[in-house]
Amino acid sequence: MTNAVKHFKYEHRGKRRLHKRPNSYEIERCKWWLDLERAFVKPDVTVIVGASAARSVLGKFGTISSARSRPIATDHGQALVTLHPSALLRIRDEAERHRAYRQFVDALRKAPKLLHSLDGNRK
Repeated sequence: MTNAVKHFKYEHRGKRRLHKRPNSYEIERCKWWLDLERAFVKPDVTVIVGASAARSVLGKFGTISSARSRPIATDHGQALVTLHPSALLRIRDEAERHRAYRQFVDALRKAPKLLHSLDGNRK
């Protein structure tokens, strides 16, 4: 597990620090580091969690919902894209939040299945 952007950017709101989304420049500046980590680890399957990570690994990819839960070929194996868990916390509508949570869990469950299917193709 790693982060696509290696620094934590935030703004103060009272006593709280609210995370700020990295911009394209920051994602690109940290990409070499993520690429190096992935080259070292050589993952067969990468679970990409959130839009910043997806942008770093896949470049311009569309939306999370368009890429979600389907295998995508990358330079370092297959990848699955899903929402970042913090996005789930921001969904106000309870029914929508539960639906998004189920999709998140389903995506995580697909990773080992994808890995096993890749292992089966190597035999």
